[in-house]
Amino acid sequence: MNFRLIFVLDLLDGIVVHAKRGEREKYQPIHLFSSIVSSSDPVQVIEEVKPAEVYIADLNKIMGTGSNKEVIREIRNKNSRTRITVDCGIKNMKDLKEAVEAEIADNIILGTETATMDLIAEVSKSDISSDISVSIDLFNKEVLTNDKRMKIDPLLLIKELNAYPIQDVIVLELNRVGTKSGIDFDFLARAVEFSEHGILCGGGVRSYEDVRKMEEIGVKGALVATAVHDGAIPLSLLRL
Repeated sequence: MNFRLIFVLDLLDGIVVHAKRGEREKYQPIHLFSSIVSSSDPVQVIEEVKPAEVYIADLNKIMGTGSNKEVIREIRNKNSRTRITVDCGIKNMKDLKEAVEAEIADNIILGTETATMDLIAEVSKSDISSDISVSIDLFNKEVLTNDKRMKIDPLLLIKELNAYPIQDVIVLELNRVGTKSGIDFDFLARAVEFSEHGILCGGGVRSYEDVRKMEEIGVKGALVATAVHDGAIPLSLLRL
């Protein structure tokens, strides 16, 4: 299967938490929810899951309450074969350069929650644009952003991103994260139609059947956590 199943680690105060609907104040340690891991220690979770790809959200950096960089560095050092994507709340070129120089990721996310269109344009003119993807962070189909240029229909924003040499575009529906509420396949199909980049889906994945349907409409991959932790998606599909 060419479809990319990307295991998600949401890190908060040094542990892996179960993310649900973007309500970060309610997030609980993942081992209280999971049927596949016995710990919420990030290094141990990766050791037990052994994913080919992992997406790490440093929630402290995104919220401006600290950093999990050293934990991510340890994951990087112990898992050289795993492809690591990190969202560490990049706000400006200084943040990005620090993340690149830390060598903790193969791919760095510019999320709409913290980044701007001006930053995406600036990064695209630099020599690190090939290592960058953009996450369009949505809640009920509205773009989560402080940038007026991004406060537009998400499909139009996806189309605007065609002008930039980024890797992928993640359509991250935070209101669906951790809920297994299902996927808006019609919306994703339109996203694929509008985008010249690979579209990755985040939020709401329930089962392998959802994965198969996403592959059929041209989605290139999905961020998965809840459906892996409750056993709906077999670990074997994620592993190296």
